[in-house]
Amino acid sequence: MKAAVITRHAITNYGSLLQAIATEKLFETVGLECETIDYIRDDEYYTEQEKTNLKNKPKYNSNPLTRAAYLALRQGEAVKGGRFFRDMQKKYLHLTKRYHSLAELETDKPEADIYVTGSDQVWGKIANVDFDTAYLLSFTDDGDRRFSYASSIGKTKLVGETADCFKRYLSRYDAVTVRESNAKEALSEIGIEAQQVLDPTLLFGSEYWSTFIEKDIEGDYILLYQLENNKRFNDYAKKVAEKTGLRLIRVSPLRHQMLRGGEFVYLPSLGELLSYIKNAKCVITDSFHATAFSINFNTPFIDILPSGENKCRNTSVLELTGLTARILDNYENLSLIDEKCDFEYANTVLDAEREKSFETVKKILDI
Repeated sequence: MKAAVITRHAITNYGSLLQAIATEKLFETVGLECETIDYIRDDEYYTEQEKTNLKNKPKYNSNPLTRAAYLALRQGEAVKGGRFFRDMQKKYLHLTKRYHSLAELETDKPEADIYVTGSDQVWGKIANVDFDTAYLLSFTDDGDRRFSYASSIGKTKLVGETADCFKRYLSRYDAVTVRESNAKEALSEIGIEAQQVLDPTLLFGSEYWSTFIEKDIEGDYILLYQLENNKRFNDYAKKVAEKTGLRLIRVSPLRHQMLRGGEFVYLPSLGELLSYIKNAKCVITDSFHATAFSINFNTPFIDILPSGENKCRNTSVLELTGLTARILDNYENLSLIDEKCDFEYANTVLDAEREKSFETVKKILDI
């Protein structure tokens, strides 16, 4: 059997790439061939990414001068980072030919025995649209087999035309599995039954992910992996560094993050990033996947929840693994760095959930 997976694999973001790698590994582990559908909308391709982002930033998009200044500062790093990630996508993933649009997928979809919506926020906002039906497998035909693995909505509710569209397309799936409990609840409210499974990056532990590491990072340091522009995050990290005397190392694919503090590591390779997480004394992060890999490697971490509905991604996995005590509740609280991060329960839970998730997939695929 062959699976064709559509997911958010082509963003300039380590978590997106890592989950795509893990999704392919999942299907290969249960005995299938697997390809990632190389679907990249033109407005999401790295050469157009910042132009698309500008439309959501009225502060910079208000006149030609501010638009030009923004692009002068950001376009170069977006293109450099995009090329770097594009090379890694080709290195680590089995890609189909490039699809630029939903129309191209509808005209010439890849051949497969089963079509899969992958993990990450595939059912959330895409570029400047609320969702893209390509990730609901709208391009597949009536006789095709379909299911989703650990898909994420990024919303706590589906309403109006969005709810109608999701119900129409997801009712065609053989099975729906999601990553977060709130996604399961949101789908249940529109009449779609879903099972909750592990994010694919959590299906495989330290032993597997360590195979990507060529060299261990040495020395004592605190690692910063930050997605949101949050000044209080930066100030808190500096206070922790002052208290502990440890170096702050910040990794990012975005060059402008060097202004946020810490020794800056720009565009580390996949193996280098994993090594930085594995060997840190502590990881301070607002990222779901940096949290997931801290748990995989049993690296102590402090979780600064992202804003809005995005926080449910982090809280869901922390509740599952019994690690909600690692959530920072107050920016004046410097005690978490001294408290032991006990992974014994988390490791036990993950072992059981990994087995359960694999069994769920095998049952869906009837293998």
